[in-house]
Amino acid sequence: MRRRLRDGEGLLRTPAAEVPLRVAASYRARTRGLLGRDGLDGALLLTPASSIHTVRMRFAIDVAYLDRRLRVLAVRTMPPGRVGRPRLRARHVLEAEAGAFAQWGVAKGVTLGLPD
Repeated sequence: MRRRLRDGEGLLRTPAAEVPLRVAASYRARTRGLLGRDGLDGALLLTPASSIHTVRMRFAIDVAYLDRRLRVLAVRTMPPGRVGRPRLRARHVLEAEAGAFAQWGVAKGVTLGLPD
């Protein structure tokens, strides 16, 4: 059973922690993303999305490309002013402040979870 994600807040289960999560599922929320912010407490999930950019952002971010089952396909750190390449199988993009994924255990092949 597939659950449709909506704009809102919740928790993200990672291998090492439960992290506050904001979901950006509407066009408006995805377009806004992290623009205009000086930081992020927790993570932001953009859905649907297969690529992102950091143009006009104020800080570096960790980016994880996720498939439909929230399995991590790729992870990278992007400084401000960059454009990421689209990932073919990516359905969601997870963003957090640079360095957060290492603390949370987010790496290629790991499956993340959302509470029901």
